[in-house]
Amino acid sequence: MTGLATPVGTAAARSARPRAEGDWLLVPAPQPHRPFRLFCFPHAGGDATAYTPLARALAPVAEVWALRPPARSGRSRHPMPPDFDALVAAVTEALTPHLSGGGGGRFGFYGQSLGALLAYEVARALPADRRPELVVAVGAPSPAEWTGRESRDLDAAELLRLTGMEELVRADPYLAELALGTIRTDLAVCATYRHRPHAPISSALHAVAGADDPMLATTSLTGWAAHTRGAFTHRVVPGGHLLATVDQAGPVDLLTSLLTHSQASVPSATARREPSC
Repeated sequence: MTGLATPVGTAAARSARPRAEGDWLLVPAPQPHRPFRLFCFPHAGGDATAYTPLARALAPVAEVWALRPPARSGRSRHPMPPDFDALVAAVTEALTPHLSGGGGGRFGFYGQSLGALLAYEVARALPADRRPELVVAVGAPSPAEWTGRESRDLDAAELLRLTGMEELVRADPYLAELALGTIRTDLAVCATYRHRPHAPISSALHAVAGADDPMLATTSLTGWAAHTRGAFTHRVVPGGHLLATVDQAGPVDLLTSLLTHSQASVPSATARREPSC
């Protein structure tokens, strides 16, 4: 299976005008037939627009709803919540009215790096009967391994370089400073995250890493297994730390397979297991 793909989708998806849903959500490629709804969570310093190529490529299999974090882009005047718990609460409140949308109410979460942690914690914060069908965590250690990781080990400039975003802003000092400021804001919130023991969720959980990720050992993916009672897989695909970007659709083939097959038929890299915690 190919890990990354260029945008394909449909002509309608490529020409559809983006639509904002309140302050927190962007639908980059709206689709009238209401398919599976995939909520996408950006990385530290990232924004909803990074998921535009992915949204176009996944049509008509899924409609992407991308999170618009505050303190950047069109939300530059909106303050970031003061800590990670407050961010989870705010995102959960913003998403809840939209969780019974397309595809007969079917929806899932996809997150990269810090977005993977946020996606998981939002899934956990939802009532058990309102949780996503699946959570796809990309480029991130499990929650139990996360506490203090990025804020302790990286500064904003290093994170900008390691994620590959430096190339996008290098020619414009103003954009570079904006990017660094946004990353600093996100890292400050990340530094407040504390993992607390809890019952695993029942959503299927798929941990993914880029083969050339300079920030995550691929062996770290297995730690996610303890956080679900549902199906669990882990995969390494071509790419670096960020798979879906403003100029790269990301793991389209993988997501298409996960979204179009039942959990029982998803090819698994590991056996289903019942976590002990």
